[in-house]
Amino acid sequence: MLSILLLAASAFAADHNWPQFRGLDANGAGSGTPPVEWNGESGKNVLWKTAIPGLGYSSPVIWGDRIYLTSAVSAGGSGAAVKLGLYGDITSVPGEGKQDFNVYCIDRKSGKILWTRTAFSGEPQFKRHPKSSHANPTPATDGKHLVVFFGSEGLYTYDMNGKLLWKKDLGKLDSGFFRVPEAQWGFASSPVLHDGMVIVQADVQKDSFVASFDVKTGKELWRTGRTDVPTFGTPAVVPGANGAKQVVVNGWKQIAGYDLKTGKQIWHMAGAGDIPVPTPLFDNGLIVVTNAHGPGRPIFAIRNTAEGEITNKPEALAWKQDRAGNYMQTPLLHGGIGYFCFDNGVLTTFQLSTGERLYQQRLGAGSSGFTSSPVAAADRLYITNEEGHTYVVKLGNQYQLLGENDLGEQVMASGAISNGVLFLRGRGHLWALGEKR
Repeated sequence: MLSILLLAASAFAADHNWPQFRGLDANGAGSGTPPVEWNGESGKNVLWKTAIPGLGYSSPVIWGDRIYLTSAVSAGGSGAAVKLGLYGDITSVPGEGKQDFNVYCIDRKSGKILWTRTAFSGEPQFKRHPKSSHANPTPATDGKHLVVFFGSEGLYTYDMNGKLLWKKDLGKLDSGFFRVPEAQWGFASSPVLHDGMVIVQADVQKDSFVASFDVKTGKELWRTGRTDVPTFGTPAVVPGANGAKQVVVNGWKQIAGYDLKTGKQIWHMAGAGDIPVPTPLFDNGLIVVTNAHGPGRPIFAIRNTAEGEITNKPEALAWKQDRAGNYMQTPLLHGGIGYFCFDNGVLTTFQLSTGERLYQQRLGAGSSGFTSSPVAAADRLYITNEEGHTYVVKLGNQYQLLGENDLGEQVMASGAISNGVLFLRGRGHLWALGEKR
């Protein structure tokens, strides 16, 4: 009886964890029922908010009663400038001097900062985009290890109490604009933790790669070179043929799948959007990859049994849309429907089995930018624009707006949902939004 209770408790705890970017398997689905209404100014359904120093766009990750996230804090104490909105400026922010690259552990129930660690202190090797930060990658955890990635400033693994276990210098990772190399934008790909392996994708100006490290020791298990321009997406681990797992990465020249154990490339294809950002997703035998900017904005639904070069091969591609893909946001797949939101707030849904468009709806007036990726729980989809305005939409094949809410703070990072609480990282705070009883 005791063993059954322990197993039930363990399963319950796992259900409430949000261990990496976009949660378990990057699917963006959380547990419980978050509120439909809140207000940052009045405090309605705000359980707590905690000031987070510096500038960072990493999303919160959750394990048990602890939350983890990162930030880059200027040694001079001045607030970093951020330019939001819909624009095409490629210019880098001038050098901002020394930064402390910090890791924070926060109590999930109270919002109290339990510990802070400075992983690296010094001037960043590369500049950032006006919309970016020096702490973009989201941490990953398995409940025993906490992995954080700061690009050129290193890969670090801590235990859950903040003890540094190992660190790696992966060299100069310049993920600027490939057409204008002097335009430096900041590293963004988050690490993924799976079966005791840390998976990283580093598509940069020179010597791009995807690699795996032992989470306990930091030993490099494999590294596979890639021939692609700088990209900004996070890798995904998905089922492959015969139950084998594969690492799938977005790209322009090389969307690809790699064997999880060996790093050997299984399949590859050309994309169409030349600045790939969204993370690949998996649902019911299909790997969904989207990118945009430049030549096109495709959505590809790739069969997870694909092998070899599959560009335009119908036996590998279940369907594709040429002009419907996302630039910044990772889409959300739920109940056989894919939810894709453009930078300008146009939400389009597709039937995943066929690629048929179900509906298209603009969120807002089209003047605000949408960068953070949507998350969902219960029957609700949460999409937040850069100004901190969240649209709560009913999941399903017909559009139904359930609510609109203002946080009163800029939001660039994707949210996390655990046990009925929506956690949003704003420009200066981490917010916990839940029904007040």
